Amino acid sequence: MLLFVLDKARLYPDVPAAIADLVHVYASTARDRYMVKRELTPRRAAEEMRGFLAADEACGILFGPERTGLVNDQIALADTVLTVPLNPAFSSLNLAQAVLIIGYEWFTARTDAQAEIMHTGHSRPANKAELLRFFDHFEEALVLSGFLRHADKRPSMTRNLRNLFQRAQCTEQELRTLHGVITAFLGPRKRPDAAPDEETAPPVPLRPPGKRGAG
Repeated sequence: MLLFVLDKARLYPDVPAAIADLVHVYASTARDRYMVKRELTPRRAAEEMRGFLAADEACGILFGPERTGLVNDQIALADTVLTVPLNPAFSSLNLAQAVLIIGYEWFTARTDAQAEIMHTGHSRPANKAELLRFFDHFEEALVLSGFLRHADKRPSMTRNLRNLFQRAQCTEQELRTLHGVITAFLGPRKRPDAAPDEETAPPVPLRPPGKRGAG
């Protein structure tokens, strides 16, 4: 069994690349990160994931390295925090223990779990690659507008905004609409080859055919 798992293992350069094709991501941690985010036990998460997979919505679980665990910026990319309910005074698990407990709950979860249904019209749930592209566009706009002008506050504000959109469970169409909203708010960008004031000049008013202005 172990060799079967290792044969299917894949290496990725970073977390965004690893979760790019996933729709639902769970982050395992025992610490309170002071983020607004759903929290589930491994048992409840296993049932939920089976339902999502039955609906053909890819899922994944993030585990941090043995020494440090996941950092806040990585947890901000997940929809849900996954925590093993233990004695609060001894809540820390090593990596092998965490994987074992969550794997066991996955193995014993009932296989007939029903997916939580969300009708998405003619769209589909956005995957993480699409969500990360939106984050890049949104955060660039916030920098250009001056909203993220304080460098010391930028990381926490960015994480809070990312958590908000993670909870929204946006569809692919909704993200495209949000891209359009951001572009509209920013206005047209000046082309490198544009003449001076070409893109900022006021529009010329148009009159209906056959009519002239007075004077």
